[in-house]
Amino acid sequence: MKIGFIGDVVGKPGRLMIKRHLTRLKQEHFIDYTIANYENASHGFGLTEKNCKELLGYGIDMMTGGNHSFDKKEILNLFNTYPLIRPMNYPRATPGKGVYQTTLLGKEVAILNLMGHYTMPMADNPFTMIVEVVESLKAQGIKHIILDIHAEASSEKQALLHILKEDVSAILGTHTHVATDDLQVTDGCCYVTDVGLTGCRDGVIGMGPEVPIKRFLTGLGGHFDVPDKCKALLQMVVFELDDEGRCVGSEKIKIYDDKPKIVTQAWVD
Repeated sequence: MKIGFIGDVVGKPGRLMIKRHLTRLKQEHFIDYTIANYENASHGFGLTEKNCKELLGYGIDMMTGGNHSFDKKEILNLFNTYPLIRPMNYPRATPGKGVYQTTLLGKEVAILNLMGHYTMPMADNPFTMIVEVVESLKAQGIKHIILDIHAEASSEKQALLHILKEDVSAILGTHTHVATDDLQVTDGCCYVTDVGLTGCRDGVIGMGPEVPIKRFLTGLGGHFDVPDKCKALLQMVVFELDDEGRCVGSEKIKIYDDKPKIVTQAWVD
């Protein structure tokens, strides 16, 4: 099976890039299932029902979240209706779930959402929790396990690779919005520290540059805003899993505006 994973979708420009390109990319790369991170999809902060329906209508199959999952309060009513999850290490009483299970090409697939510790909201220990959850899934016979690790610190993401590489199919980093050049397949596990944003590429991590610049120069804050028009970028990792849930190949796709796609292959260890 082939899975496509899109990192942080930032506002309208990110949604429009998916509208323009995803259907064609799914056909060209024989993608069976597509995952995207929704936490910045509605004007940079959270997800509305309108934008949820929009992204699913463009060909996204399910979506993961992060520290901005709850910025739009209407999401509290969406978890039971749409294929959405939030980081599993939020407190137990938090609405939503951190694990999504589905059947794909006759195989049970589990998609997990985890939030890092450094600079993130109050949450349970991500490392001990993910080990317990993965052990439970494997005890159920589930071998196809995909993890979105939403974290600031690259060290946390890389540590998870060494902890989980023999037990999960893929570990995809999100949150920083800046793509890293370390897509790899290690011991049958697809890994990248950060997939990178889909949205504006000519601002500051998808936002207009004015407020970040003001903050850095003066120490005064303001409301971050996603421009309606900008130079845009789509970034997606595609990885192939065998019947045992091991990754046998991966590639990174980038599209700048409406220019030809750029495809790079993962290194394989």
